[in-house]
Amino acid sequence: MDPRHSAQDVHRCDLCETAIVHSYCDFCHVNLCTPCIGKHISDGYDKHKIVPFQERKSTLIYPNCGTHPHKMCELQCKDCNNISICSFCTASEQHRGHIFVHISTVYKAQKETIEKDAEELVNTLSPTYEEIARDLENQLANLDGGYEKLTSAMSKQGEQWHREIDNVINKMKTEISKIKVKHRDILQIHLNEIKKIQSLIKQTLHAINEIEKSTEVSPTIAYTSKIREFSKLPPKIQVSLPTFIPKPIDREKLYSLFGQITPLSTATKENVHSLIQSNTSVRELLDEPELVATVQTGYKHLRKVTCLYDGSIWTSGVTNDIKCFNSKGSLLQTVKQKTGYFPNDIAVDSDGDLLYTSWATRTVNKVKNGQTEELIRLQGWHPSQLCVTSTGDLLVTMYSDNKTQYKVVRYSGSTEKQTIQFDDKGKPLYSRNYKLKYITENRNHDICVADCEAVAVVVVNQDGKLRWRYTGHPSVTKNKPFKPHGITTDSQSHILTADNDNHCIHILDQNGQFLRYIDNCDLEDPWGLCVDNNDNLFVCELNKGSVKKIKYLK
Repeated sequence: MDPRHSAQDVHRCDLCETAIVHSYCDFCHVNLCTPCIGKHISDGYDKHKIVPFQERKSTLIYPNCGTHPHKMCELQCKDCNNISICSFCTASEQHRGHIFVHISTVYKAQKETIEKDAEELVNTLSPTYEEIARDLENQLANLDGGYEKLTSAMSKQGEQWHREIDNVINKMKTEISKIKVKHRDILQIHLNEIKKIQSLIKQTLHAINEIEKSTEVSPTIAYTSKIREFSKLPPKIQVSLPTFIPKPIDREKLYSLFGQITPLSTATKENVHSLIQSNTSVRELLDEPELVATVQTGYKHLRKVTCLYDGSIWTSGVTNDIKCFNSKGSLLQTVKQKTGYFPNDIAVDSDGDLLYTSWATRTVNKVKNGQTEELIRLQGWHPSQLCVTSTGDLLVTMYSDNKTQYKVVRYSGSTEKQTIQFDDKGKPLYSRNYKLKYITENRNHDICVADCEAVAVVVVNQDGKLRWRYTGHPSVTKNKPFKPHGITTDSQSHILTADNDNHCIHILDQNGQFLRYIDNCDLEDPWGLCVDNNDNLFVCELNKGSVKKIKYLK
């Protein structure tokens, strides 16, 4: 069989097309077998660069000098607008006394800029435009429902007027239909603009990918960043529905008194989606975190802590009682579970009421004014951890009765809204072990789960799409495997997770990059975590039964 036309799993020489490749011309980009090397360089051309095949495309390709055609430009002249020059040019009268920089230095700096641009496009700008597009699509999707309510109100008023005003009703419905078309057109136009920008971002990413794969200098140096252009977000479009204002019946002035339809109102305001442009002031990490206070809870095994707005904290351990302490460490209140089993997790809702999960009764419960009420009861699943989102929803982690499945469910009240269990390839996002998983929501609405069994922090966006996993940070002082337990977030979108075996806290940014440890406050067996409104960190020490309050931001 002719090897040139058969399926091959090895690279072949570009000259003879049969022999297995061993070398590569890094200037001509040609695959070569050993016998064909001599043939390739026999043309007398002095630019050939023969390297082992494994080291292909490692040589920078410099542009030819316009003044000295047989020389390559390996320098830039800083005094001549960074033009590329060869070594002969440096000795010319034109460049006498000028400052030169090697092109490889410029090339490396541009490559770093390109990599940063690619990262920002992928991690920030593209998701932001997706969010804007999703908002416009939601407005379009809800358009019919809003207008149906409007026409329904008109019909109700029309029923009281009977047949004599049917013509008026039909006329006004026609006006509504026209306004609806204008409303739809306005939203669609802006959605098309967003889609167009998204397409440009994809094109830019494609161009960047091509440059990243290439070793050619000229395209890299010629690259111009578009981050500033894309970062200027378009104004957010919010088109208000018209309203129907009924009036008393007056047959002499049917049309004018039947009602009034307000004109279509289109408002624009600065878009403040997911770019880091919040009203929250930027706070930097302290060089050395400070231990502010220690609260003794009386638990032999303290697992959970959650903060209230007034500075007090709720705590729970491996007993059926949940205790509340004030900022000075005095016991304020105790809530006892009737089942006799300890709660899996505790949280506080926007009204300051205590929430807790009970795996024994399969319930999520609320304590309000000293009375316990059941919010959610599961079948076939046991609730584990929970958190309250910025919108007031509940995120509840749960495991199946046979302890082989694990998932995160979002509730609005007692209504299930969303299930997060698998990635885009249908694989489980979380380990199937039913123990040791903890959950929180970040300020950008990411859902963060500390999965101890998987030895990872798993972060998905609000749609349940996997963003990243964090599996620990190499350290010569942390000699035990990373096993995350408690997890929380702060006003800066930092993610903090407890590393129980290494007696420290890991601080990550919202993209999963390690920032630093908190390991100087004599922490022992850190477990549950929470952050209050002033970004003070509260840490449960499992076996000491104490809560440590730590200041870590300036």
